[in-house]
Amino acid sequence: MAVEDNVRPLPKREGLRRGIYLLPNLITTGALFAGFYSIIAAMSGDLELAAIAIVIAGFLDSLDGRIARLTNTQSEFGVQYDSLSDLVAFGVAPAVLMFSWILSDLGKVGWLVAFLYMACAALRLARFNTAPDAKVFYGLASPAAAGTMATTVWTWSDNMGQAVGLELAVPLAIVTSLIALLMVSNVRYYSPKHIDLNGRVPFFYMFVIVVLFGVVTVYPPGMLLLIGIVYTVSGPLTLLIRRKYPQPSPS
Repeated sequence: MAVEDNVRPLPKREGLRRGIYLLPNLITTGALFAGFYSIIAAMSGDLELAAIAIVIAGFLDSLDGRIARLTNTQSEFGVQYDSLSDLVAFGVAPAVLMFSWILSDLGKVGWLVAFLYMACAALRLARFNTAPDAKVFYGLASPAAAGTMATTVWTWSDNMGQAVGLELAVPLAIVTSLIALLMVSNVRYYSPKHIDLNGRVPFFYMFVIVVLFGVVTVYPPGMLLLIGIVYTVSGPLTLLIRRKYPQPSPS
């Protein structure tokens, strides 16, 4: 028997042969670049720029999925590419930023906390990819966690400079660990991705959005940090309220 008779042709990769959608994947690439730039900036000691880059990555990440849905350009490739981009921008970059800012002062404990954060972000992304689409998140979303970490550094650097006292190393390590654990918890968070941009909304909603834009414009790092803290705390707070005041079961 000829050797060629036992050789099976490789399966055709039809998805890639047809190409990929440009616009949503271009935005995802922008978020990936911002995350990579944040890592380089943090390693170079420019912590404020590193923090801002993570915030920019979060803004771009909020756009790619919506644009894909609005333009009907969703694809499995886009989903996987977005997840890999998120791991860099919202897993690796915040961990490197926090380690470069304060966790390095704790030695091995510091890099262990940084690794814990990155690992929890990876687990959160994996769980999100396999979870059914719902109006709530289980666990703090990695972009929200990264945004809270980044705006903490941004706000501190903008007011106090990049230096931070050693006495804050342990409290900040605890906060970083708690946010990491919230990502892999079963605490429920509202999912803003289900806001219908095509549907009609009450005029009051538009008023609130305009006010939020105005407030953020006044002092971006502090206001974004406040929004991040409120959203982060909203999950555990809602859980405590539900446990203290359980809803009566229907008779």
